[in-house]
Formats: sequence, C-alpha cells, structure tokens
Amino acid sequence: MECPVRESIAHVREKDGARQTLEEHLFGTASISRKHAEKMGLGTMGELQGLLHDIGKNGSEFQAYLASAEGILDQDCDEYVDAAQQKGKIDHSTAGAQYLWNTIPHKDYVTACAAQMLALSIASHHSGLIDCLAPDGTDNFTKRMNKPDRSTHFSEALGKMPRPLAQRIQQILDGPELHREFKNHLSSVIQKEKSHEAGTNDEKMKLVLSFKIGLTLRMLFSCLIDGDRTDTANFEKEWAASERQEGNYVSWSVLAERLEQYLDSLKGSGPINEKRKKVSEECRAAAARNSGFFTLSVPTGGGKTLASLRFALHHALRYEHSPQKIDRILYVIPYTSIIDQNAQVARDILEPPHERNRVVLECHSNLPEERESWRSRLLTENWDAPVVFTTSVQFLEALFGSGTRSVRRMHQLANSILIFDEIQTLPVRTVHMFCNALNFLAEHCGTRAVLCTATQPLLHKVDGRLGSLRCSEKDEIVQCVPALFEAFRRVDVFDRTRPKGYTDEEIASLALGQQKNFTTCLVVVNTTGMARRLYGMIKGTFSETVHLSAAMCPAHRREVLKRIRNSLEKNPQLPLICVSTQVIEAGVDVDFGSVIRCLAGMDSMAQAAGRCNRHGLRKKGQVLIINPREDPIDRLVDIKVGRDEAQILLQEMKNEGCGSVNLLHPDVMTRYFEHYFFKRAEDMAYPVTEHRNDTLLNMLSSNTMAAAGYRPPAGGSHQIPLKQSFASAASLFQAIDASTRGVIVPYGEGREVITELSGKIDNPAGGKALLRRAQLFAVNVYPNIFNKLIKTNAVYEINGLGVWGLREEYYSQEFGLAHEAVTRLETEVH
Repeated sequence: MECPVRESIAHVREKDGARQTLEEHLFGTASISRKHAEKMGLGTMGELQGLLHDIGKNGSEFQAYLASAEGILDQDCDEYVDAAQQKGKIDHSTAGAQYLWNTIPHKDYVTACAAQMLALSIASHHSGLIDCLAPDGTDNFTKRMNKPDRSTHFSEALGKMPRPLAQRIQQILDGPELHREFKNHLSSVIQKEKSHEAGTNDEKMKLVLSFKIGLTLRMLFSCLIDGDRTDTANFEKEWAASERQEGNYVSWSVLAERLEQYLDSLKGSGPINEKRKKVSEECRAAAARNSGFFTLSVPTGGGKTLASLRFALHHALRYEHSPQKIDRILYVIPYTSIIDQNAQVARDILEPPHERNRVVLECHSNLPEERESWRSRLLTENWDAPVVFTTSVQFLEALFGSGTRSVRRMHQLANSILIFDEIQTLPVRTVHMFCNALNFLAEHCGTRAVLCTATQPLLHKVDGRLGSLRCSEKDEIVQCVPALFEAFRRVDVFDRTRPKGYTDEEIASLALGQQKNFTTCLVVVNTTGMARRLYGMIKGTFSETVHLSAAMCPAHRREVLKRIRNSLEKNPQLPLICVSTQVIEAGVDVDFGSVIRCLAGMDSMAQAAGRCNRHGLRKKGQVLIINPREDPIDRLVDIKVGRDEAQILLQEMKNEGCGSVNLLHPDVMTRYFEHYFFKRAEDMAYPVTEHRNDTLLNMLSSNTMAAAGYRPPAGGSHQIPLKQSFASAASLFQAIDASTRGVIVPYGEGREVITELSGKIDNPAGGKALLRRAQLFAVNVYPNIFNKLIKTNAVYEINGLGVWGLREEYYSQEFGLAHEAVTRLETEVH
C-alpha cells in the first residue's frame, strides 16, 4: 500500500495535528537568524545558515520517520517505519553543511573560513559545536563533510528543494554581500589585533586571533540555534509568538524617567547618603561617554547597584534612536543571593504591576516557583527583556559551555550593556578567555561592559599576549577613586595575625569580646568545618548566634539572611553574632558593628570589611584580621594562594610601619593583585591536565597540540582554516568547580521535592521543572565528603535519576549538612 507524503514537513503540532512545511520553517528560521546576525554585520551569513540548516529533512527517510511518528502514515503503508527505533538516528543536519562547504569556493582564507563556519554551524545545530580537529589530531570536520550520501541523503534532499528556497539560496551565493560582509568582519578583527599587539610575535597574535574567529562562529551558531528553536516553538505553541517581546521593549526614556523619579523621592540624609548621591551623579554624567569599557570602583555600601543602573539607562537612552542602539542591560552577578536583592530593587523601580516580567527578568537556577511564570520561562530562554539579571555561571556558559541551551543566548550579548557586579570573583582560570571574549564583544558586537567592585582586579594588566582587557584608568567612572574610598572609610582594620595563630577557643573568646564592645559581630572563616565548630562553641555561651555556610542549601541560607537583616535593620542595638564562611561577603547587604576575618585573599578580607558599619550608623566599626592555628585549605587553591599573598603584603605593610590597615584603599588592592596575578599567571588560560598538558585557551584558538598530531581521514586535507576542538573544550569547561556533587536535603519544602522525585514522574517537562525546583534545596559537596556520606548511608539515589537525597538525620536546621547524624531540633530557623 503506497501512502506518499507529498510535501516535506518540518513539524506537526501536537494540539491539532497542523503541519509546518519544511519550506516555512527554513524561511522562518532564516529570518530570525538574519536579524540576530546583523548585529555583527553578518546578516547574509545568518540567513543562509537558516535556509539550509534542516534541508536534510527533505529526504524520504526522515519524512517517513516523521509521518510515522505523528500518525500521518498508516501502519499498513509501505513507507511506514518504527519511529521509536528511528528517533535520533537519521542525520538531517549534515546535508546543508556539505552543500555550503562544497559550493562556496575556497579561493582564499576568507572564503574557506566562511564556508567552514557555515558548515560547522549547520552540522552542529543539534549537538553543540563539533570539534574541527579532535584533541588527538583527528580531522573530525573533514570526516563529517565526507560522510557518504547514503547517510546524509544529500542528493535527494537537495534535489527536492522547493523552488523559492533554491532561488533565494542561489541569489545569496551569486551575490557579493556574503563575502563582503565576512571579509569586512574578519578584516576588522585582524586589524584590531595588529593595532593592539604591535610587536607581539606572530604565534601569540595568531592564538588570540584564532580565539576571536572561534567566537565569531559561536555567535553565528547562537543566531541559528535561537532562530531554529524560536520558529519551532512559535509553531508548536501558538501563544508563544504573542508573548515574546523580541526587542519591542518599554523605551529607555520611560525606564530612565522611572528611575529618576524614584531617586528624587529618596529622603535619606547624612554623610554616607550624600556620598552615594555623588557616585550616582558621576554615573549619570559618565553615560555620555563613548567607550566600550567602563570601571566603577566604589567602596562597599557606596550604592553601586542603583548608580550602575542609572549609568546604563542613560547610556542606552543616548543611543535610543541611533544605529548603535542598545538592546538590553544585563547584570552579571556571582551569587544568586545578590541577584535576589538587586533584581527586586530594580523591579520595584522599573516594573509596574501591569508590566510584570516585561522589564526585569531573573535568569538563574535558584529562582523560586512563585517568581517564575510560564511567561518568564519563555523569555529566559534567550534573555528576551530590557533588563536581565543572571549569574556569572550562566554568562560564562553562554560563551564557552557545551550543548545548545546556553549558547542560544550568546547573540543577546551584542548591542548590550553588561554590568559585572563583584568582578573580582571571576574564576582565575577563565581570565584570558573572559578578557578575549569581552574585547571581542566590545570591539565587534557593539557591547559595553561595566566592571563594578570595591576591589578592582587588574584584568588590563595580565599577559596581553594571551588576552588582557583593553581598558585603562581613563575608563573609570568615578573621578577621584582614592578620595572616594577615603571618604567612605567607616572602619578601622587591624592586623592581629601572630606566629602561632589562634585556636578555635581563642577565636570564640575574641568574638564574644567584640560582641560586648560593639553589640553585633560577624566572624568569617574559610571552611564550613571551622564555621560549624565555632558556631557550636559560641552558641553554648551566647544564644543569639547564627550560622551561615555553603553546608546549608540556598533556601536555608536565604531564611537565615532574612533573619539577620531583620535583626540588624529593625534594631541595630540587638545583640547578635554570626559565624559564616565567605558566602556572606560579596554584595550581601548586612551591617555589623565588628567583623573578625580569618586570613584570606586581600579582596575577600576587604569584602568582609564591607559588612562592618556599612551604613555609617556608628562613628567607626572595627575589623580584626586573624590567622587560625589550623586552617586546612590546601584543596581550596584560590583561597590558599590568596591567603599566602595577602600575608606577604601584610608583612610588607608592617615593615613599612602601617598600623591600622585601610584594606579598601585601591592602592593596597593594586599591590595585592600584582602579587596575586603574578603568582597565578599559569592558571589563567584554563589549564587542562586530562591526558596531556594543554589549556582551553589553546584548544579554542590555534589548537597547536592537535594540529601537531594531525590525522587526516581518507581524502582529508590539512587546509581547513579552523582547527579548534570546540566540543572537547566545551565538555571540559566548568564555570565553577565541577568536582562537587549536589545532594538534595530535607529542609523545608525540600522534603516534598524529594518525595515527588521519588514518585512517578509523568512527563519529561514535569521532571525538569521538579529538578529545577530541587536546586533551591541542594548542597554541593566535595568528593571526599560525598564518599563519607555514602559510607555512613547518609545519602541515597532518588528513583534511579542520578540525583542524590540526604537522610533527615544528617541535616541540621542550624548548620546544614553534617557528616554524621545530628539531633533534630524542635523548631526550624525562621
């Protein structure tokens, strides 16, 4: 029985069985991809990859599979296949890639590079970018391009191409725009490198240049992925298209006016508020500058959240009706706890109730269910809002991560203002990759970047041959940084380190003494183990003691922080001691009378000092730097190296006769980072030690080790312009330490989450939503701790999902996850 499918289908809508033709999908994807790629001046390339990305679906094998899966073909039809057996096995992404690789002439580097980029983007659109050369030198790209017709259905797919589609593709290939656009873009990238790296040897310049060409490919890939996913979703979910904003946002003039009205309504007075107003005014004035980079070096408590928002809104307003129009403001923040408070501030000012989720969008893993609607989930897929708050992890994943989900957002970084809060928390191993990526975005994608912190790292002074940030002192927004830091000096910092260090008992006694003198005291230590021990000692003597550490799940930490803020803000005279790890340092708005900080990196200690007398309510706060007698941090490399370099600098300052140490002074921080970055120079290119001594920076640029071991396939050639190991590098990349394992804990609603995960999960979407919710109740533990939990039967795998749960008796409502069973308390922390 013959049952032919007459017209090629791309998708069938589940709701009503409506069919989207392949031609409709290819033109729809091409239109979106072109719009995104135009931000780089590569609109024609964006359109061309969209027109051909799914052309392999034209083949009869794929059409039979789709028609069988969707019930279009009866089981008695000759063409009917077992769709379940065929799912994911029919290659429909290689044909379009082969067509462009073989059709675009490789007359020179420019044309060959354009052909390879387009072929890579199309071939990778379901897997994530593939390796050009595998780490062992295998030429994966040529091997993919040589894949036989019987596997790719190339001839059949191209032969059945609809006439309008074929005509548009030929028009692009015959016209001058394709090569002109790419040649202009490539020439711009090359000239920028030559102008900035004059005198640099060719190999080093080639490394950075190759890295940025790889970023061009990834940006094009992002345009295709978003175009493909958006067009598909708009067809399959009819409501989706109407809910997308696609750049049709509330105008910058309206948003700027809302902020100005809010600032005018503030009634606060006093010296600290006056200084904050001055910072804010300088930010508004700096918005008129024409630059790709800005630094905002403001002391903790200096009001940089609203000040940076004011800068960004007025900078965007300046270009509202120009070709350099700003599409969005993206806040990149290291910790979800800071995102919560900063996003809420922005939302309260910029987003009236009738514009809920239309102005301010949060995009991070610990978003509570009550703050995440179906609309916000749709918009976070590609950061579709004028003001977006996200994490450093998600930003770095968009640039360097694996798969297709994160890279889909990358094109939204173009024509955007990126505000990096607490930039000093940038992982050291990502420094050169980050600097090169930011330079690329600023110089070729219309992006502006603002680096905010009280402890500005020297990213412009790292090794420029591998990639340093192209900003300088002239890009600082604040006119006189040293004077501002002196004006904001609200604490005295004393170096109380001593040769033999302090025992736990001595630190506890010191904390109790500081509480008596200053009413409230914060003790910040380097490890969760010490935090728990000190908490137990102090709590036994002083009942108003709280604990905060990464051994507590995010929901638990949020509740404790809420309690701390309520106590400190409602009545600063109420006695309180908080024992915490560094989770309380960067950006958390709390104000203690005294702080004790265990020796760590100078930036960490300065951030801890920022939690002392933050609002100037006291004449002076007091910060004591101490060194524990036992502080096992050898595995915590960042903390250990920072501590050792800070100790050297403190000794130098003692020798120079310094008494009270102004840790917040920028000169002190500059000296520290000169020590620290020199010590960590070899770590900044993201070392890879698995099986060989390489770096991700090299794998994503020249890829010299793979090129040296080149292994051509049959009929292969070593003439491919791009040699990067994209897939292998992405699989190795981790924005945060990947050695930890998440364990879901029975805190609050975490018990319900574990119960639901243990039951029957009806559909993948429901399971995915549940796992997302579970992140609020997860604690990340290192392998040695996880192994202890396994041995004591404290953890168990939930429902065969590869997700682990913690037994009730191993989670304390006071200090979180424990290695041994703890006594359950009667009441939870409120």
